[in-house]
This record gives sequence, structure tokens and C-alpha cells, in this order.
Amino acid sequence: MTDAHIGDASGSVVHTAAGSVRGFWRGGSAAFLGIPFAEPPVGALRFAAPVPQRAWKGVLEATTMGATPQRGGDGGTTLIPEPSVKGDSTLNVNVFSPSPTPDAALPVLVYIHGGAYFSGSPASPWYDGAAFNRDGVVTVTVSYRLGFTGFGYIEDAPANRGVLDWLLALEWVRENIRAFGGDPDRVTIAGQSAGGGAVLRLLGMPAAQHLFRAAWCMSGAAADVPLERARGISERLAALTGVAPTSEGFGTLTPGKINHTREDATYPEGASQIDRLRGVLGLGLSHGPVLDGELLTDTTVEAIAAGVGADKLLVLGATDDEFTMATDGYRGKLRFVPAGLALGRVIGLRGPQRRPYLKANRDVRRKGTAAVLGHYATDRIFRTLVARVAAARGPAPTWVYRFSWVSPTKGWSCHCLDVPFFFDHLDAERVDRIAGEDPPPALADAVHGSAVAFVRTGDPGWPAWSKNPGTTRVFGGPPSAPDTIPDGYAEVAALL
Repeated sequence: MTDAHIGDASGSVVHTAAGSVRGFWRGGSAAFLGIPFAEPPVGALRFAAPVPQRAWKGVLEATTMGATPQRGGDGGTTLIPEPSVKGDSTLNVNVFSPSPTPDAALPVLVYIHGGAYFSGSPASPWYDGAAFNRDGVVTVTVSYRLGFTGFGYIEDAPANRGVLDWLLALEWVRENIRAFGGDPDRVTIAGQSAGGGAVLRLLGMPAAQHLFRAAWCMSGAAADVPLERARGISERLAALTGVAPTSEGFGTLTPGKINHTREDATYPEGASQIDRLRGVLGLGLSHGPVLDGELLTDTTVEAIAAGVGADKLLVLGATDDEFTMATDGYRGKLRFVPAGLALGRVIGLRGPQRRPYLKANRDVRRKGTAAVLGHYATDRIFRTLVARVAAARGPAPTWVYRFSWVSPTKGWSCHCLDVPFFFDHLDAERVDRIAGEDPPPALADAVHGSAVAFVRTGDPGWPAWSKNPGTTRVFGGPPSAPDTIPDGYAEVAALL
């Protein structure tokens, strides 16, 4: 997409609050890339709250992807191609519009990328808004500070800098999207993995309520890092790198040095891979939104259960086997190890939960102990969150889905597999690596079509969980199976 300077050579000029930008036409829509919404977060601003972009003179050329917070090529954290782009102005948005005129008043989709809160990039060709534009939806992708720079605790810096970036990006959308043909009162936020976690965090955040009307969460991964844990990681990072745990001290370290030391600072010295796995499953992600007691006082589910965001529409779901393939390499070693023993001894899952969990997942158990462990990680991190959030919402309008189509190259309905179907970009770069040479266009029609319907009308097209708890739309299930089932997340009930 960054090389697709095609169509009207004169481009399209749109006037924003900070100045004019020139995009380019490609087919039936215009793209405006790398528009800064904040001052470059460098120098004194590296660990500061984002500062709104100052006005510029003339016309800003918005025809190539802006700089990304991710450095060093493709982050490699996910199966999605997410390139890094050099430069200082890393807080920017990409806008895709079929009609960049103020009177178009089209619904808007704002997408937040994933990457475990420490990698990822909005410059992925998978996130191109062309298909949503074709269907009458203005699309925006946003960047935000990652890893320790965005979420690490620093005693003399504002907490949750990455979250503040999300808020300022959404404020930019509210102030400027009308000029690109969007309706600021019809904004839906969406995201996958950490981006899905961002969506849920924003849904339960009082400070974000005026910025959107609906949300679509794909494979959401919540962090909710306790303040003391964040502080401890920061202190260990400072000790390991020989700097003071302050903005000045950490400011002497390159992002590469911080990233190289980050994992050692997260776990005790000598921690084994099993210890680290238990840490992720038991404590959650080490970097991400922090419960700082100011901007974020409650966990994501607690805030939603308290009624924050109850007036917003929500669709959420997960793939059936997000991380199951992560344990494929242990099939031989675990071949003769009983699944119950592995869950108990390796993972630490106790009997009162372990036995009903195994009973509810007999189909996975038949695939071997390695599959059970991987599936348990999927359920603990992703699928239980779907069920917990849906239950916490009570009568608030909520729809739930499962993505069950199995990748012909990975052998599972794995993490990231649903993203090209959501964007209807089955021919994008590297989609064949995860979805094969001939991914079903009918499935893209179903997933993408439901997303378009939700953004445009507020209804994705299947019965709501909030009206009949358990009701779940299944995308890509067996042809003979119904599209909607009465209890789509029953397999995780023992873990709730």
C-alpha cells in the first residue's frame, strides 16, 4: 500500500485543524497516510503525555506511511506483516475514505493494532481500509507508544502513556474526521489481540466515553498490570541497566536496550520457560495498561461490570485456537503424559477446575496433551475474557462470536487468522502463509459483512448475547452446523 501511488496524480487535499494534507486516490477511495496527531515523542517528550500536533504551514504530503513506534523491521510477534518505518513523528493516523468531503457523513471505523503492547504497526497492508471504503465506511488506523516507552512505570512520568496516545488519537478523529467524510458521532473502535484489549479498556474508561458509540473486539488480550508489579519491573530494569528509575535515567537507554532487557526484568533471575509460562497465565501480560489509581482505577472487567460503557454497542469474540499451535513442538515429548497431569503439574491448574475443564474439552483432549496445554493458554488468555466481559455487560447490547475456520497451513483456527477476513483482504501480502492459497471468500463476506453492518446500523446480524446469554455466532464452522449456537463458550465455564 505504501507504494500504491495510483489514480489521480493531483491527489486530494483535506483541511484539518492543524493544517492541510494531501492524500492520493487509488481505485474508489482516497488514502491519507502518516498524519501526525501529536508532536514527535522524542527528547523531553519521550516519556511525557502526548502533546497535540502544532499547526503547520502549506500542505502536508500524506502519501507514505508515517514513522512507527516499532523499530527494527517487522516485529515478528504475530503472523501479520507489520513493518517498521523510521522517523521521529511516530504518533500518527492513516485515514482511508471513499468520499473525503465534509458533507458525506459516513460511519467511521477506528482500528487499533495488536502486538502484545510492545510491538506491532499500523502500516500493515492487512489494515488497508479499501474494502470498508467500498462499503461506505471511513477507516482510520492509529499508532501508539509501545512496550516500556508506552506502558512502563516511571516515577516522575505520567503512567499509561500508550493509553493517553489512544485517547488523543480518538480526540483527533472526533475533531477532524468530518473533513474526511466521516461522522464523528458514528465512530466504532475496533482492534485485535492487544488492540482488542485496548478496545475493552477504552470501553470501560470514563475519560473515553464521548469518543465513540460502538466497539468490536477481536481476540482481546487485557493487561490490567497492577501498579506494584509495574513498579517492580521498572526497578529491576533500572538495576539491570545501571540507570536511575527516572525519566532522565531511562532516557539514556535506547529502545533496543530496553527491549533486550525487558524480559529479564519481568521474571526472577533463573526463571525457567515453564515459570515464565505460568507467569503469563497467572499474572497476565507484563506490559500494557497499568492500574495507576488515577486514569485507571479498576480492571477492565470490573469497570465494565460497574456499568461504564453500558450505553455502547459491543461485539467481541475470539478464534477457537488462538495459541494452541504454540505447543505443537511438544507433541512428541508429551505424547505419553496424561493431560490432567500436565495441567496440574506444569500449569498448576487445580482439580476442582481441571476435571470439569477436561470434561468440557474432550475433543481437544483427543488431539493430545500438547494440544490441551495450548488450548488452555488460548482459553485462559482470550476466551475466558470474552465470556467474562459478555456476562459483566448484563443487559447492555452485546453480541458474541467465535471464529472456527481452521487454517490449512497452521492446522488450527489460530491467532490473527480472522484479521484478513475482517478487512476482506484475502489477497494481501502474506495472507497465504496463514490462510492458504485459496481462502474462502464467502467467509470474508460473512465476517466483513457483519462488521460493516454493525458499523453502519449497530447490528451485526445475529441474536445478541445480552438478550439470551450464551448465544454465539460461529464463523467458519462445519457446513452442517448452525451459524448460531446457544452456548458458544461453555468449554471455558470451569475457568470462570
